[in-house]
Amino acid sequence: MPRRDTPAFFVDQPADAALALVLDSPHSGFTFPDDFRPAAPVEAIRTGWDAYLDDLWAHATTLGATLIGAHFPRTYIDANRAADDIDQALLDARWPHPGNPSDYSRRGQGLIRRFALPGVPMYDRKLSVAEVENRLDTYYRPYRAAVAEAIEQTVARHGHVWHIDLHSMKSRGNAMNLDAGQARPDFVISDRMGTTSDPAATAWIAAKFRELGYAVNINDPYKGGDIVHSYGAPRQRRHSIQIEINRAIYMDEATCEKTPRYAQLKADINRFLDAFAQRIGQPEQAFS
Repeated sequence: MPRRDTPAFFVDQPADAALALVLDSPHSGFTFPDDFRPAAPVEAIRTGWDAYLDDLWAHATTLGATLIGAHFPRTYIDANRAADDIDQALLDARWPHPGNPSDYSRRGQGLIRRFALPGVPMYDRKLSVAEVENRLDTYYRPYRAAVAEAIEQTVARHGHVWHIDLHSMKSRGNAMNLDAGQARPDFVISDRMGTTSDPAATAWIAAKFRELGYAVNINDPYKGGDIVHSYGAPRQRRHSIQIEINRAIYMDEATCEKTPRYAQLKADINRFLDAFAQRIGQPEQAFS
């Protein structure tokens, strides 16, 4: 299977790309770039790692889908934030470009993280503007361009696209999360309240995982990040859905080691992908 590798990302794309499906995993990389010099301990940094998602969803490529994954960690720069979500408190000089800090930045989880965990600063210094610009130009923008390219190629080939943005989540929200202290379900399926995908497809995905025995929420506590916001346009037959998996159902959250349930989860994701591939191979109205 053709694979394209760069320092920022990989793309696994079957030669025929027979399925109108693109998956991307923006947070499953954990290769530290040379200029990433965090002060936080690696154990804290690792809590931001969506470990093993590229492997859990790899079956999609055998069905004719395209899979894209980041090599860099989200704690270096977060590909699921808007490029202007700049936390000025991190910088040693004024940001010279337009900035639009979100609530994530105010909580220390913006494009560049201020905290690894609540009360655990990521850095013991201010970052320079040049450092952040380099992260954007060398890692963030190439990754987002690869996702956009795969989506455009799929639309050109099939006339439509289904895009799934892959994530994992802590089993319980921490103090930097809006659901602090609350236990989370096994899966959260998000479409920004029906604006980035056909809601019927979102409901179908949730129902399929429930059939497989999992507890599933829709748009709670996650409504979908900047990636699905950027690429989802259901009226243009571009459907983007975010899927979050509770880490506790497949790995030890403290050590990031796979647990015995990993194999079962992967088998269930394969079953889901088989069913989803069959469904989207039918007329697009199949979910309605």
